[in-house]
Amino acid sequence: MAEGILVKQLVDALKLHVISGKEFLNQRQITISDISRPGLELTGYFTYYPHNRLQVFGRTESAFASSLTSEERKVVVRRMCEKDTPAFIISRGLPATQEMIDEATRGGVPILGSELPTTRLSSVLTEYLHTQLAERRSMHGVLVDVYGLGVLIVGNSGVGKSETALELVKRGHRLIADDRVDVYQRDENTVVGEAPRILKNLMEIRGIGIIDVMNLFGAGAVRTETPISLIVNLENWQKDRNYDRLGSDEKVQMIFDVAVPKITIPVKVGRNLAIIIEVAAMNFRARSMGYDATKVFESNLSSLIKENSIEDEGAEAAQQVPTKPQPETEKKDDPHD
Repeated sequence: MAEGILVKQLVDALKLHVISGKEFLNQRQITISDISRPGLELTGYFTYYPHNRLQVFGRTESAFASSLTSEERKVVVRRMCEKDTPAFIISRGLPATQEMIDEATRGGVPILGSELPTTRLSSVLTEYLHTQLAERRSMHGVLVDVYGLGVLIVGNSGVGKSETALELVKRGHRLIADDRVDVYQRDENTVVGEAPRILKNLMEIRGIGIIDVMNLFGAGAVRTETPISLIVNLENWQKDRNYDRLGSDEKVQMIFDVAVPKITIPVKVGRNLAIIIEVAAMNFRARSMGYDATKVFESNLSSLIKENSIEDEGAEAAQQVPTKPQPETEKKDDPHD
């Protein structure tokens, strides 16, 4: 879990405007992704006041505050300005009262403004903070966007991950991260991968060194982050190992609490790994849309077995039908006897 982000980072990322307290932006830190709408606090109820959250004032809160006397507003805002309160944010472009500005300045809490509706602003704040404050892990591998799917290529050092990714970039796909991928969980079903800042847009190719993919191939060859949809494990070919040939051996790898599908591709001289990974991505997308070639094959095989069984039963039954005995004819006396 990240320790926190400065309010200044929030202002720059979401293009918020500063109503007051610009000097406090680099002093106040946000450590939790939850936000608060202080309706109860405006009435004077502070028993469960979440003082370490961003305090969002919408139309309802602003209207209620306007109904208070000047002294009541001062008392309420003063109590809301704790040492770990990150900031006050007012939505819909609504103005801040003078009492709020005075008390927030005295307490060292910046007041920010946004033109967004309150619900939309709350959603944007939560998503941004959850992404920035989420726990991150580092994984060894190469992350590439292939046909819109995030494919994480893993395997032992020297197996050809970067070279395969470079071939995919040449074929029009996009690089996210090479060698090291930072991953975090966005929600219950999604993990996202991105490049560490020091490795952004860079690749290491043995014999050449470090290359700048964006500089060589253009802005369309890179991407900042992507959800990880498929893990491809590159493994040196082992003669005595049985590899999946039907696609029925489905495996997953847990990243945080998300099960990500994983396939293993044996590496052998003459195999075009870039094309194989492209097909693996297309096949994964087809499966997610309801078409499974493995099930089609199994269905065709079952139908063929059933047809052959019916033919065999028919032939066997024909062999077991008794022949009808022919009636005996009377033997006539031979006149020559």
